[in-house]
Amino acid sequence: MSGEPMSWEYAPAPESRDIANLKPAYRMFVDGKFVDGTGEPLKTINPATEEVLAEVATASKADIDTAVRAARRAYDKVWGRMPGAERAKYVFRIARLIQERTRELAVLESLDNGKPIKESRDVDVPTAAAHFFYHAGWADKLGHAGYGPNPRPLGVAGQVIPWNFPLLMAAWKIAPALACGNTVVLKPAETTPLTALVLAEICQQADLPAGVVNILPGAGDVGAELVNHAGVDKVAFTGSTEVGKLIQRSLAGTGKKLTLELGGKAANIVFDDAPLDQAVEGIVNGIFFNQGHVCCAGSRLLVQESVADELLAKLRYRVSTLRLGDPLDKNTDVGAINSKAQLDKIRELTESGDSEGAQKWTSPCPMPDKGFFFAPTVFSDVQQSMRIAREEIFGPVLSVLTFRTPEEAVAKANNTPYGLSAGIWTEKGSRILWTAQRMRAGVVWANTFNRFDPTAPFGGYQESGFGREGGRAGLEAYLDV
Repeated sequence: MSGEPMSWEYAPAPESRDIANLKPAYRMFVDGKFVDGTGEPLKTINPATEEVLAEVATASKADIDTAVRAARRAYDKVWGRMPGAERAKYVFRIARLIQERTRELAVLESLDNGKPIKESRDVDVPTAAAHFFYHAGWADKLGHAGYGPNPRPLGVAGQVIPWNFPLLMAAWKIAPALACGNTVVLKPAETTPLTALVLAEICQQADLPAGVVNILPGAGDVGAELVNHAGVDKVAFTGSTEVGKLIQRSLAGTGKKLTLELGGKAANIVFDDAPLDQAVEGIVNGIFFNQGHVCCAGSRLLVQESVADELLAKLRYRVSTLRLGDPLDKNTDVGAINSKAQLDKIRELTESGDSEGAQKWTSPCPMPDKGFFFAPTVFSDVQQSMRIAREEIFGPVLSVLTFRTPEEAVAKANNTPYGLSAGIWTEKGSRILWTAQRMRAGVVWANTFNRFDPTAPFGGYQESGFGREGGRAGLEAYLDV
């Protein structure tokens, strides 16, 4: 036997795209029916192949008005006055139908978004169903949620969601709104409208009364028109901080209730007593899950100086084993970047890290010939003043900084305008509690990362937005309290 290390490859294990039941054209969903939009149709693209998947109808100003009126009518006549126990039956039914159509939704999500099938299958779709199950349970118990004996719904909710978790974000928005007795007009992201439109089919299957949920595809102008519509009582937005600020300015003084879940630049802190192999897995999950298209991604790694070299060596080895490629292959760890525009932004920020003097290491993984792909990248010797340490890259790029004392770790972690999440890695429970109490972040994970549960509230501080989604605390945004 030679001294050469044995190398082996995973055989391809592609999921069939036929399972997605992809249609050549999709229509928007208004007042319980699929209808032609009077906006300019858009073409949605598979980011892994750059092929056009389908043509999708979009909403005009008149369509938005029709949808908001339908939602108001459904709220006034049916949904707002329906007993909670009856509402719950519909929300439970939607949850069950999502489960029944899990494979179809997962494949469609990976085609339209570019994320690996194992993530859409094992994370996105089951968690979307879980949000409907969880909130269905609240529908007849709102008087016990701590918001008074008889909290009332707000009315019509205008909701705008991003492209990184298209179905899951729709569930985060729609499930609590329906459970609390509101009706919904939702605008999915321009580049990922397909699973939201299948969710509209599921609402039909569940016999949800007409007008309770309306889905209007389109670009940013449709979202702007929706959030500023006089017939909308509550606005929920997940997306960039820049757009969130615009929405907040435009709604100031209108009396509309607003929640914003915006960007992040989370710190993942590794102390010298941390279990390093476990920490490496958490770091990889924190920044390379969903290609780094995660608001709460652990995009800044803060490592205690004494273990930095050892941790970086382990990290680079682990990242080099990640498989990048076809999102529909069940072995793929890192899929495609969602759009050409996002890929250009990632490249521009990565080049800034190079030019500002950080040390770039890129995974040697083979790259596909076509599609929007970006190899996992780790920057070391990063200074806090660099753009890669301050700006949200929203891609598979990690910035590594070091610290000597716990106080320095907290100061560096909090040195950001954002405040969505943070991670702590240490074997000492007292150190976890000491650090967590000092972190300005809405969610702090200890010895894990990217753990989500519908029973736990999620949301940020500062430029990461305000309001909470999920858990008992998340109900408040959809109740008149």
